Amino acid sequence: MYLLGEQPAYADRLINRLQTIPCQLLEGLSPSGPNLELKHTDNLCAELPAQQLFIIETGLLHALIDDKALFYLQEGDLVGLRQSGDLPDCRYCSDEPISLIPYSRNAVFQHIHADEHRQELFTQYLIGHTALLGDALARLKQPEIRPATGFKHFAVGEELIHQGDEADNVFIIIEGHAEAVVDGQKVGDVQKDEIFGAMAVFTRERRSATVVASEPCTVMVIPKEQFLGLTQSNPRIAHSLIESMARRIDLLNKEVTHLRVNVAV
Repeated sequence: MYLLGEQPAYADRLINRLQTIPCQLLEGLSPSGPNLELKHTDNLCAELPAQQLFIIETGLLHALIDDKALFYLQEGDLVGLRQSGDLPDCRYCSDEPISLIPYSRNAVFQHIHADEHRQELFTQYLIGHTALLGDALARLKQPEIRPATGFKHFAVGEELIHQGDEADNVFIIIEGHAEAVVDGQKVGDVQKDEIFGAMAVFTRERRSATVVASEPCTVMVIPKEQFLGLTQSNPRIAHSLIESMARRIDLLNKEVTHLRVNVAV
C-alpha cells in the first residue's frame, strides 16, 4: 500500500512494516491455482472470486474513492479482504497488466488462526490499513471538520487514555512506549505495536486504566465505529483480540493484587 501525496516519516515506516506482513501470514501455504492474469481492470473486486484472496505478484492497483485516487496497492499486497463497513467503498483499477497469486480464503484464515503470532500480525495488518485509510480520508476534508482519526503524538508524561473515561477509540503504539496505571499504581507496560483500549470498546464500559507515555509516542487512532465495523467484517479478529486481551487482563489483575497485598503489608 502506498498513499498518494506527501506522507510523514512515521506513516512511511508503518507502511513499510505492513508491507512485510502478507508474506509472513502466507508462509508455508500453497497457492490454490495458477495466477490470475489481467490485462487491465476497471473494477477488480467485481472480477475476483469471492472464495479467494490474492497477493499482487506484478503490477499496480489504483484505489479510488468517489473516483478520486487515494492510494495504490503494489507487489506483495493482499487483495480481497473485506473492508470495514464504516469506510467508503474503494474501487480498484489498473491500466496495466497485473498478475495475482490466488489463495483459498478458508485455507488462509485457517492458516492464520492456527498460530497466535500470525493472528497478531493479521490484526496489525488490518487495523494498520484501516488507520492509514482513515487518516488519508480525513486529510481530504477541511481542517475544521476532520475527525479525530489517524495518528496522534504524545510527549513523555501525557495521557493517551484516562481511567474512567468513555471509550471512543482503539489505539496502537507505532513508535514509543507507555505504561498502564490503575488507581495511581503502574500495573504494566504498553509496547510498540500493541493494541490497547479495545476491551472497553467491546464491553461499552469506561476505561479501566490510564495509559501514560513513558517516552515520546506516535499512536494510531481507530474510531470505535471503524474498529467495530472491522471486527464485524472479520469476526475472527474479534475472537483473537478477546483471547489476547483476556490473557493481558489476567496478568494485570495479578499485578494489581500483588500491589495491593504489598500496600496492605
